[in-house]
Amino acid sequence: MRPAHCVLPPLRSGPDLTDTGGMALLEREPPLTSLADYADEARRGDGRVALVSGEAGVGKSALLEEFAARLSDALWCWGACDGLFTPRPLGALLDLSGQLGGDLARLCRVQGPRDDLFTALLGELSAQRGLCVVVIEDIHWADEATLDLLRFLARRIRELPVLIVATYREDELAVSYPLRVALGELAVQRCTRRIELFPLSPGTVAVMAGDSGLDAAELYQATGGNPFYVAEVLQTGLDRVPPSARDAVLARAARLGPEAFDVLDVAALIGSTVEPWLLERAAASSPEMVDRLAESGLLTAAGPELRFRHEIARRAVEEAIPRHRRPAIHARIMAALRDTGCGDHARLAYYAEESGDGPAALHHATLAGRQAVELGSHREAAAQFERALRFAGGEPPEALAARYDELADELCVIDNFGATVDAYQRALELWRQAGDRLREGDTLRRGAGALWRLCRGREAAAASAAALRILEPLGPTVELAQAFIRAAGDRLRDLQFEQASELARRAREIAVRLGSYDVESSALNLEAVAAWSAGGEWEGLLRKALAVALDHGAALEAGFAYTNLHEANCARRSYAESGPYYLDGVAYCEENDIGTYLCCLHGVRTTSLERLGRWDEAVSLSEAVLRRVVASPINRMIPMGAVGRIHARRGEPDAWKCLDESMAAADGTEDPQYVVPARLGRAEAYWLMGELTAARHEADLADLAAAGTDPWLAGEAAAWLRRTGAAREPRRGLAEPYRLQLDGDWRNAVKLWDEMDCPYDAALGLLDAPEEAALRRALGICQELGATATARIVRRTMRKLGIRSIPAGQRTATREHPLSLTRREQEVLDLVCASRTNAEIAAQLVISAKTVDHHVSAVLAKLGVPTRRAAAEAAARAGVSPAPRDTTAAHGAG
Repeated sequence: MRPAHCVLPPLRSGPDLTDTGGMALLEREPPLTSLADYADEARRGDGRVALVSGEAGVGKSALLEEFAARLSDALWCWGACDGLFTPRPLGALLDLSGQLGGDLARLCRVQGPRDDLFTALLGELSAQRGLCVVVIEDIHWADEATLDLLRFLARRIRELPVLIVATYREDELAVSYPLRVALGELAVQRCTRRIELFPLSPGTVAVMAGDSGLDAAELYQATGGNPFYVAEVLQTGLDRVPPSARDAVLARAARLGPEAFDVLDVAALIGSTVEPWLLERAAASSPEMVDRLAESGLLTAAGPELRFRHEIARRAVEEAIPRHRRPAIHARIMAALRDTGCGDHARLAYYAEESGDGPAALHHATLAGRQAVELGSHREAAAQFERALRFAGGEPPEALAARYDELADELCVIDNFGATVDAYQRALELWRQAGDRLREGDTLRRGAGALWRLCRGREAAAASAAALRILEPLGPTVELAQAFIRAAGDRLRDLQFEQASELARRAREIAVRLGSYDVESSALNLEAVAAWSAGGEWEGLLRKALAVALDHGAALEAGFAYTNLHEANCARRSYAESGPYYLDGVAYCEENDIGTYLCCLHGVRTTSLERLGRWDEAVSLSEAVLRRVVASPINRMIPMGAVGRIHARRGEPDAWKCLDESMAAADGTEDPQYVVPARLGRAEAYWLMGELTAARHEADLADLAAAGTDPWLAGEAAAWLRRTGAAREPRRGLAEPYRLQLDGDWRNAVKLWDEMDCPYDAALGLLDAPEEAALRRALGICQELGATATARIVRRTMRKLGIRSIPAGQRTATREHPLSLTRREQEVLDLVCASRTNAEIAAQLVISAKTVDHHVSAVLAKLGVPTRRAAAEAAARAGVSPAPRDTTAAHGAG
């Protein structure tokens, strides 16, 4: 949808999507009341973000127009996202700039930096007197930069009289991973509220049918209660048209005559919102003809522009245009836009491609892609660069190679490494053809990094070595420094920490000499990892790597630094220290569209949640990473392993599928930091199945691979080797809890696990105890976690010791609970339904607030809902808790 440049939309002159013949909106009073409440809260200086969702045709726009009519004393600003072509970055913000003016409009005219644009918009909203309502429609088509804008505003309007209303189609989220992520983040903001619009009920459809002569039941069956379908079928009649929007819209359009239909064809290819001047020029139409289309109800006024009453109507017209006629229409639209000096290259690139104008498509797609890079919309940038390459076949090798490098760089950022390798390979062939040794070596180095992320370790190492052989004779260049960094990573994999550190230092020296801050940050990062691996001082180096990247706008390197700061602390079980790096890193990567390191952060987080006993959260987060449309094997490996281990402990049948995929990826890397955990996951799974020989074999392989690694990895491998019955003496220098456990001091080992809040590790430590109280505690931990397979081993141990009255199987309450909640989780849910805070729940149940937070998160994960309010509603529907007393939307898990 093209944006509507209006301060206040006019009332509809024709029938609304959810009414007929002037009838008021039906079944929409509750959401209108909610919007009014949110507006009142915002007016009092408590800003709100309202997310309005529903299927196509359900009446989201009609709802907002009715709300605007009722709230006429507010300042209204409207923007929208367009699904007709690769989105122009920050299209909605550009719409708002034309209405708000000021510094925002000036910065938009000069294409100012993204952060300045965001700040300027916030400044304009802050300067308004009274309530300001900002509408952004159709965010299911939003580019990443626009989603970042929503995040930015949601965090900063809490004390402003501003209501932001964003609409989206719930049924189009399956293919829109960035929006799913953004919605999840917005949902936990205190200012966020959600409204879902549902199709109309059979009773309401019957009311709408009235005395139309149509059978109400047949009308409901044909339309499913979709307001748009209902309204259209009421216009055309069930007996004359099939029950589809396409036929309904075309039946109405046909009554206007062929000339009007031709103009409507052009309007459909312009977009859901149509600039009248553009329609007149592209269709060679008179203003009177455009007015006639508006009077017909197919197009309706939206301030100075026109819009299709609904996207379904536009699609119906578009699909009826013969394919051989479309290129000429697109060409006329592009010509009209270019004649007026249009600078929207994303829009022009679309029309150029659709019209078959290759040179124009190449020109505009290149500019659109580079602008998207500057704005941090890397998916849009990749799409535009791919479009440009479709028309760049006649360029010389060096120009074409540079285009493939440009595309590959963006594909790297969004974690699409399969396509990245293909792009780098094509670039490599072209650089060789052009005879450019520097670019050849650099592309080999870049390709090595992509191969590593595909878990093709040997190929990556070979490409890295080849890059170094080419680049070293060419002297100290930025490319050589980057090749040193790549080679340092290879040395880390081979546990050659001193060599890795030396290569990283050489890279840093070159980077500092040449003023390359991004390379300096990466070199510091690798130097820190080498120091960590060797047991030296690392955190200062890694913090400096982050500071250099942030100070100089090196977004990818900042994401890299956040990832390693988080991962290094997790690896030494310092979860309290790792948390802030995770939260800050996720926020940074989301705002800068760095999909690769966002996946890394989430992946490592799954293992932290697993260690902390927050298994349902770990599984939920893992599944979110694994559901990504594109995720590299290296980023799938860690969450896949976490899910496999949890499923194995819970006796669930799909554990081996996860463990096998994780092991295959780890073997491909040939890196002990990945191979050892994957082997230990398999060892544990075999141990849980009672197959000790297979378990011991996996543990033995893990222990051998762990030689020379960090004390925690080596300690865990040694513990599993002992647990599976091996007689090999453990090596020295193990992490303290494992050392104590292997020395037979289970009490102090368990004490350390308790201090680190690692319940499952504590349960395994208690399993070594010959005491009834310790084993009963181990059994209780396993039951609380749902670790039924591990609990069976604990019971077997208890029976061997002659212990009686052993609880049998999963707790009956949990097993029979319709939502699979434990007794404690049900108690917490009851208090959540009573609108109690975590502190109040902790006081009533005599547990810590931290424990309450874990229980609430587990409840949300088991119910598959994002908020406390949604959990209460789900519980009421399942009949396990009373309906929630508080009708205000909840703010999240905390």
